[in-house]
Amino acid sequence: MQATDSTIIEQTLAWVRSFIVEHNICPFAKRELEGGSIRVEVVRSKKMEVALEELMAEIEWLNEHPETETTLLVFPTLFKSFDHYLDYVELAESLLEEQGYGGIYQLATFHPDYCFADADPEDASNYTNRSPYAMVHLLREASVEKAIAFYGDTAQIPERNIAHLTAMGSAAAEAQLQRCITHPSDE
Repeated sequence: MQATDSTIIEQTLAWVRSFIVEHNICPFAKRELEGGSIRVEVVRSKKMEVALEELMAEIEWLNEHPETETTLLVFPTLFKSFDHYLDYVELAESLLEEQGYGGIYQLATFHPDYCFADADPEDASNYTNRSPYAMVHLLREASVEKAIAFYGDTAQIPERNIAHLTAMGSAAAEAQLQRCITHPSDE
């Protein structure tokens, strides 16, 4: 049985709360979560072209709603294959540039099978970008720059995340990710 949009949104927000914020994977996420400025949109398109159209529609929505800081565009059905998802990301980034949104918006990428190019698929470091569903995180570039200016040296964030997740271990990270899916209201 396929999860409803509201369940997918609940699971996604549980992941943000109990994994991304709780483990400080992104030091900027807590503020936006607590401020209610994160939008989660479920896209059920079955074709990549439609998913790209949905991305552009969401950018237009963000343009019209500056009070919303960021959007997680969640694809629960389209990108089962990580390689197919990476094809989408490449096209999406090109589309942002072509449409004049380079330097205005940027994408952060998440997928249940995320694997960094130089990492073993079982490496715990991959969990920095593993999520309950394939998704892209649309970020306002100006807000990212402000957050970096406030935070200071962000180069240490990935290194800290890798060390933290390596100490945690892949099995524990996977178990926590699965809890977000099976028991999101507990998170």
